[in-house]
Amino acid sequence: MERIKTDILVIGGGSGGLSVASGAAQMGADVVLLEGHRMGGDCLNYGCVPSKALLAMGKRAHAGIETTHAEALDHVRKVIATIEPHDSVERFEGLGVRVISQYGRFVSPTEVEAGEARITARRIVIATGSSPLVPPIPGLDKVPHETNETIFGLEKTPGHLLIIGGGPIGMEMAQAHRRLGCDVTVIEGMKALGKDDPEAAGVVLDALRGEGIAIEEDAMAAEIRGKPGAIEVEVKDGRVFKGTHLLVAVGRKPNIESLDLDAAGIETTRTGIKVDARLRTTNRRVLAVGDVAGGPQFTHVAGYHAGLVIRQVLFGLPAKVRTDHIPWATFTDPELAQAGLSEAQAREMHGDRVEVARFDYAGSDRAVAEGRTAGFVKVMVVKGRPVGATIVGHQAGEHINLWSLALASRLKMSDIAGMISPYPSLGEINKRAAGAYFSPRLFDSKGVKRVVGLVQRWLP
Repeated sequence: MERIKTDILVIGGGSGGLSVASGAAQMGADVVLLEGHRMGGDCLNYGCVPSKALLAMGKRAHAGIETTHAEALDHVRKVIATIEPHDSVERFEGLGVRVISQYGRFVSPTEVEAGEARITARRIVIATGSSPLVPPIPGLDKVPHETNETIFGLEKTPGHLLIIGGGPIGMEMAQAHRRLGCDVTVIEGMKALGKDDPEAAGVVLDALRGEGIAIEEDAMAAEIRGKPGAIEVEVKDGRVFKGTHLLVAVGRKPNIESLDLDAAGIETTRTGIKVDARLRTTNRRVLAVGDVAGGPQFTHVAGYHAGLVIRQVLFGLPAKVRTDHIPWATFTDPELAQAGLSEAQAREMHGDRVEVARFDYAGSDRAVAEGRTAGFVKVMVVKGRPVGATIVGHQAGEHINLWSLALASRLKMSDIAGMISPYPSLGEINKRAAGAYFSPRLFDSKGVKRVVGLVQRWLP
């Protein structure tokens, strides 16, 4: 067995692991990276990239351009192939990373075995990500079903796609497949898009229902039966939904089973590996980033974690995780995006001190010109500073960037109001929302009117 000593061992070649490995290697550290499956992880191969590529083809079809399912899948494959070299073994070896195409498992607090190698490292970073959660619904194990890891491999258009799970993945796949010609039924045990602002979620759900997607809420799956091409999902209240294909999109589980974490003295929780505010596990030589760390499961969070880890393991500088500025988006049409606290969370945390500034897309000249008036932006404000923002509407995932910056930099609403936005642009909605915060203070204030009156009386 080959014995390897290194500064940093990264387990997992997804977004977080690749960011740690590339950054550390380029700054002079000796780095070994383990990846037993596909470089790029879930995001490149089964998640963000293929789903957005499929959504793009769905938009094309919705615009009236004839698009077959085969053409859509071919586009998905081409997009992955275009991005793949950036995450390839060859590129990382070119950066000075030693890549071992094997899975790793701990054999001691400082050693990991991978194939015929035993690696000892000063610091180890676990970045193994997550996998689709397949719930123990009676009958599911006997019926063919898809997850996000297999749905992009379907060669033919499903006649009627049943989707268990009304979260972001379920709703994005519902709209993409509906626009490509499928009948779609979404079966959600509670409320669709239930983790989002209810009013904003309602705008999205109304739009999807308007396109012919059946969204069944309070429908907890109780039994699944059938065969290829004829599948039935019965829910607890007795309703039965029939389709030709089934997609299970009810959440994710951390990839920790094969790591032998006990050998390294690393504790876990229900959601993943137990970490502190600095992403250190219960073994202080080992850190965890991304989905496996048990926090928000987003590619950009894994990248953020990677930056904090590099700061600590390369420079010995403390770095703590913040979550108050993290944005996320659901890329349906219209899009739904959030940064920081929702209105409900803000009121629970700050009570009567919360003010909500709002601006509707219908008030944007650009939105009117493009026929994209459904949606709004609302900002939760405490003592003149935003603590959260919700946007639903065209390109909401782009517009939320400004509020993530504002939260990260602790800007004031006056900073946003002072921004000059090109006219007519959709981005102006954010400035207008900030203006809505100040309007009552300026236009409805008797004190302001008195001052203006005095100044006008005395000005030459």
